[in-house]
Amino acid sequence: MTFLRSSRRRAVFKQLRMKFAKLQATGNDFVLVDARDVERDWRELARDMCHRRLGIGADGLLLIMTSKVATLKMRMFNPDGSEAEVCGNGLRCFAKYVIDRKIVSATSLSVETLSGIRRVEAFMFQGKVHQAKVNMGIPRFKVDEMPVLTTDSQKGSEELDIMSVSDYPITIAGRELRLSLVSIGNPHAVVFLSHPVATFPLADIGPGVEQHAMFPERVNFEIANVLSRTKIEGRVWERGVGETLSCGSGACAMAVIARVKGYIDDEVDIMLPGGNLTVNWDGVGEVYLSGSVEEVFIGEWLK
Repeated sequence: MTFLRSSRRRAVFKQLRMKFAKLQATGNDFVLVDARDVERDWRELARDMCHRRLGIGADGLLLIMTSKVATLKMRMFNPDGSEAEVCGNGLRCFAKYVIDRKIVSATSLSVETLSGIRRVEAFMFQGKVHQAKVNMGIPRFKVDEMPVLTTDSQKGSEELDIMSVSDYPITIAGRELRLSLVSIGNPHAVVFLSHPVATFPLADIGPGVEQHAMFPERVNFEIANVLSRTKIEGRVWERGVGETLSCGSGACAMAVIARVKGYIDDEVDIMLPGGNLTVNWDGVGEVYLSGSVEEVFIGEWLK
């Protein structure tokens, strides 16, 4: 009888064990799981796995899944268990994972996300992906595509003129901010500074912007300082995560708003605490995000 109970415990334990990989893209780190044949409570698992003290530690959990409309499907869960529409750095890590493991045979792939299909091109070195470029889609400025509730949007989901969501004033903790808003498949609010971003109290201000009443689904918050027509330094407060060393869609948001304001050229390097990302946007079409990607370690999750 004792043997049977022990056998059952071992069987349950074996079922719970799950292989994972840890990848990072300019310091934006993710746990990746091949979930094509796995069923779990992904929200709870993201909270457990992403915990910096009690789990693996990550800015998000990425799932590899099958798709009927693209090469593969990616789902991304934040450390608080919320699901994100898209993640630029996550897509680059996703591409490295599936190409290095020969889940796909090509060096380019289409990926289904909650915000639509995104194409990723990988660049190889010694048989492994070391950089990746993502088509992040066309930036959106409609009220219902952020979504955002402003005094200008009370008439419904009409499209705002782009300048009406530029330098929109709010006050957080006694500090007036001028937000410029854009959707890169997920909502972003960007503030431009004339001084180094390191001096900005992001930990104090970030939560207030993220959870402001004008953002019914919360928002990602970026602060940026334009150094030249080809360089921007920035920091990011990610929705559902907090401050991160890097954010792909956040880098795109900074570049798009800076390009709209006439601060930069079509190609710009975004200098983030975790490293540099390159963003290309011609002011009309799709935004492209490029940067390095690295696999850090692999393991088994035992819970």
